[in-house]
Amino acid sequence: MPEVGHAVVTGSSSGIGRAIAARLLSEGWRVTGLSRRETDLGDGFSWRHADLADPRSVEHSVAGLPAVDALVHAAGLQRTGRLGALDPDALQEMFAVHVGAASILADSLVPAMADGGRIVLLGSRTAAGAAGKSHYSATKAALLGLGRSWAKELAPRRITVNVVSPGPTDTPMLSDPRRAGVPPVSTPLGSLVDPDDVATLVGFLVGPHGASITGQDYVICAGSSL
Repeated sequence: MPEVGHAVVTGSSSGIGRAIAARLLSEGWRVTGLSRRETDLGDGFSWRHADLADPRSVEHSVAGLPAVDALVHAAGLQRTGRLGALDPDALQEMFAVHVGAASILADSLVPAMADGGRIVLLGSRTAAGAAGKSHYSATKAALLGLGRSWAKELAPRRITVNVVSPGPTDTPMLSDPRRAGVPPVSTPLGSLVDPDDVATLVGFLVGPHGASITGQDYVICAGSSL
């Protein structure tokens, strides 16, 4: 795999996805960003509209796309709810964005991906379980199963697949009123995770020195897992 190439990054309009797209661009990658809101990150960046909750929109967004060297699925949303007040529509939406879109994108892009390519899925520290976040946790936990399964399947092609699982991160998601029922935990390090820190880790995993790392889950949480 070349040191840099063509990467697809979902959720590139804000938060962690935008930070990842900007990081890869700074390292010389060509980046195609997929999001609902149009974004312009300068030279080397192209944008395609994608509603990650709509399977047809996801399929359409990558139709005719040139072969990619890396796929980073960073798009996400969080809806909270405790037992007795769970919203099945929220579960369906989160599953579609987190798991369904990842599956469609990989199924569409990986067959043409060059050997030695990279896949990174953005999970969450709460995949291990969190009160009031059972639906969100379940959809993020599913990414661990996807990642490990794809890592085994794609190892003969030297395509690596890893999950990066942030804790409470300084992004617009934290102020979304639809997750207000469960405020973010305080971190032992005293601050939220910086999206650029997550982006730097992703940049390493998709870079040349990530070639020996696959099937792993990297938690970056400012100590909140302690």
